[in-house]
Amino acid sequence: MFNRTETPLLTVRGPWGVPIEIAPSFLLLALIFVGVAPSQHGLIFFGIVAVSILLHELGHAWGALVQGRSVRRIVLWGGGGFCERHRAATPRETELIIAMGPLTNLALWAAGSLIGGAIVDLYYATGAEAAWYIGWYVELFATTNLVLFALNLVPVQPLDGGKLLHLGLGRVLDAGRATRITGAVGLVLAVLWVPAMIGAWLTSGYALLFIPSIAAHYAMMRDRAWSY
Repeated sequence: MFNRTETPLLTVRGPWGVPIEIAPSFLLLALIFVGVAPSQHGLIFFGIVAVSILLHELGHAWGALVQGRSVRRIVLWGGGGFCERHRAATPRETELIIAMGPLTNLALWAAGSLIGGAIVDLYYATGAEAAWYIGWYVELFATTNLVLFALNLVPVQPLDGGKLLHLGLGRVLDAGRATRITGAVGLVLAVLWVPAMIGAWLTSGYALLFIPSIAAHYAMMRDRAWSY
């Protein structure tokens, strides 16, 4: 739906000196969030999602840097975010780089749940109304990261789950068979993705703008050239 080669609106220097680019489609994503919930809550929720995506991508960046692989940039765009490296890593290095994104979200969920629960307990102990709102937003941050953790492990390309499935199968199967199985699994899930997003929209008012490519997964299943 969006072009990953968009000219960035803004570039800032992030942790470890990694450039962080904000693409125009990311602002469109913000407008959609605020449009669905036209209030300060919609804006805060988008901020929570944006920070969670950024920390996810920083997790990937750390996984690369700790193994001596430089990172070219992190991009926040309408499809979420991605971390781009300067040079290709080995399959084993790539496994850690990919896994660190979802693991970062899982750690944020655990920390947010504990902190948010403690703040809400403070509300019950003191009656301070501010503690209730702060605790609620911290718990929303935790829940958002749990959703991102689960979502990113769905085995479709180019999500982390699809990449990890491909790498994992590559440990025990030849490259061609690993690609074909990954493509077949992803193809089934890509076909189911659209009705799943329609259901999410009808039940929650939110849905992902990202749609996995049916054509790319079919090409993988047939062991043909594929790209995203």
